[in-house]
Amino acid sequence: MFFDPMYFVFTLPALALALYAQWRVRSTYSKYSKIANAHQLTGADVARRLLDAAGLYDVQIERVPGDLTDHYDPGARVVRLSDSNYASYSVAALGVTAHEVGHAIQHATAYGAMRLRTALVPVAGIGSTLGYVLFIIGFFISMWQLATVGLILFSAAALFAAVTLPVEFNASSRAMTLLSDHGLVNQEDYGMAKRVLNAAALTYVAGLAQALSQVLYYGMLLSGMRRSDD
Repeated sequence: MFFDPMYFVFTLPALALALYAQWRVRSTYSKYSKIANAHQLTGADVARRLLDAAGLYDVQIERVPGDLTDHYDPGARVVRLSDSNYASYSVAALGVTAHEVGHAIQHATAYGAMRLRTALVPVAGIGSTLGYVLFIIGFFISMWQLATVGLILFSAAALFAAVTLPVEFNASSRAMTLLSDHGLVNQEDYGMAKRVLNAAALTYVAGLAQALSQVLYYGMLLSGMRRSDD
């Protein structure tokens, strides 16, 4: 099972997409992190302006170590910006920061897809570990019922990745609208910031492809088990 050539048939295309997505986001971010935005605003400046404009005065902004470690923490209600974006005047920082503010607004407005993704976090975490274990045990002892339970649990990770797509796409869409509506970008900056967010979106598509490739592979193994039991 661990050296099954079919495993690579299922997973290599998704892995290739993931590697391409990582290269694309890094190269795109690197390119536009060297270009200052027209209004000379830092990532922290943009975050505060957009949060205040949305009435989210209580959402804090924090600087965190690392490169592209930016995220919104709904539990703490904090937009956390990486070292590479917090004090940067770049167009890339502009786009990434607005994206994270988009998540803060999703949380404040109880955006449905975000609520579903948050609810799926513990299920996906358990499913991606326990599901795999149950499937392996079921496979080796030829108990397809147990393997089926494992596959269902394991599929939670794919469901989580699928729900993540609309959440991330919507946050990027909100980001571009926010930047435009509040006059924080000119036409040139708008196009460059959008390219940064489009590159980042590809990583989520690749994540879904990888999750689905795993589910399909284990589904094929399960199908083979059932046929052999008939």
